[in-house]
Amino acid sequence: MVDAPLTNDELGPQLAEVLAILGPLYRKCQRVVEQGQDIEGASIGVRAVLDMLRIHGDMTVPQMARTQALSRQFVQRMTNEARDNAWVELRSNPRHKRSSVVSLTAAGSGVIEAIARREQSRLGSIGGDLSMADIYSCKRVLSSLLEELRDIDV
Repeated sequence: MVDAPLTNDELGPQLAEVLAILGPLYRKCQRVVEQGQDIEGASIGVRAVLDMLRIHGDMTVPQMARTQALSRQFVQRMTNEARDNAWVELRSNPRHKRSSVVSLTAAGSGVIEAIARREQSRLGSIGGDLSMADIYSCKRVLSSLLEELRDIDV
């Protein structure tokens, strides 16, 4: 039956196929995003920082690093680059003296909104006959996989 939950032995190979698709898809998406870098001037790493702040609001570098499963040092470098472009500002954090709160500036909001509009327009023109149910299922599977792997240190 297609809708029945899979056993562990059935699930493993199916999720491995999903991951085999995700790697090349992610790399291709990165290249598409980077094509617009000349327009906005944001690298893929800075774009990730700006987008996290757009979606989640103010965050600290460690929070962003955990959310994206990236090293704190990498996120700090990208945050510094965004700050150098006046796209983010750092404010003191009353909860932690050494971990500033990172906020989007008006310029940063404008940059990430332009990037998001361009990306969404490009993605919308891809075509296909995907339904909302297809998209929901895809997001559900990927979110479930991410949640199960979130606390595994590698």
